[in-house]
Amino acid sequence: MTGKPRIRATDRPGDVSPFALGLLLRRAHARAAGAMAAAMRPHGLELRHFAVLIVLADRGPTMQRDLVEATGSDKAGVMRVVDDLEAKGFAVRNTVPGDRRVREIEITPAGLKAFDAAHEEALTPARELVSHLGAGEPAKLMDLLTRFTYPPVDEA
Repeated sequence: MTGKPRIRATDRPGDVSPFALGLLLRRAHARAAGAMAAAMRPHGLELRHFAVLIVLADRGPTMQRDLVEATGSDKAGVMRVVDDLEAKGFAVRNTVPGDRRVREIEITPAGLKAFDAAHEEALTPARELVSHLGAGEPAKLMDLLTRFTYPPVDEA
């Protein structure tokens, strides 16, 4: 074979393959998720629970179908999480007036307490995750990841 050497994904720093960004983001997610999971565990929460509680704490009572969209999960996955949260006393299902088939999920006071406690517990590991970055870099990283995740929508 002659010509340019073939670019292969290596999953190492400096990888220039077209897969490098995805591989790096996967590693970053695993590192951050591990730290956050450890912070949530003492409060009876897992990352999948927290994704639903974030929506409920932010929006208030939310229709089950809206949780699917908000969390990026599938219906069965969200229902398993809601079952778990309900069993722990962290959320309740309420009927929606006018439609007995539709359920609205609401965070309970115990759920809000666990949610807040997990946030507090996560402060130290969150700082540790970026402690090796320079001044202003953690904020820059958040900005870049936010813009990467939520690109502007062309309104043509």
